[in-house]
Amino acid sequence: MFKRIFGPAPEQQQVGELHDQAFEAAAAIGDTATVRRIVARLEALPPERARLVASAAYTLARAANADLDISDEETTVIEEALRRNGNLDEATAVLVAEMAKLQARTVGGTEDYVVTREFAKLATVEQRIDVLRACFVVAAANGSISAEESAEVNEIAKELDLDAYTLNRVRDEFHELLSSVQAVRKIAEGR
Repeated sequence: MFKRIFGPAPEQQQVGELHDQAFEAAAAIGDTATVRRIVARLEALPPERARLVASAAYTLARAANADLDISDEETTVIEEALRRNGNLDEATAVLVAEMAKLQARTVGGTEDYVVTREFAKLATVEQRIDVLRACFVVAAANGSISAEESAEVNEIAKELDLDAYTLNRVRDEFHELLSSVQAVRKIAEGR
């Protein structure tokens, strides 16, 4: 199934094989009927829609993995974004989030640019801005956006072909959660 979603290129085939292995592992430890229903739901999506959802999920996992750790809080935010913006049911969103996290952890840096640019090609401007905003929400899941997370989101914005004005407008929504701003506030308060 994932080979169909991610395409025929060798790198995408490798990613598809990793995800197929993840499904097999999930089936071995979980309810096989449930896993099969989720697989059927994903396979039922039109290929372009499946690519859009998969690339959005990966981009969010990439933002979460900026500090080389994807926390439970970040995972929850990714799942919520997939349910809300990807129109996925909870079980499917959980599975897609887990697959995206696996990919971000295993093929990370080599796929970041390619997958994010793929999303940018498939998405509308509004969808690209929504994913950028969701990247900030993921980064802020623990109450603070680190310098590494901020830098990664900046890079994602560039790859989404969003201008500096748009990036700054979205970043302003998260101003108080930037670790640098929080550090300055602590100094100013004498803590």
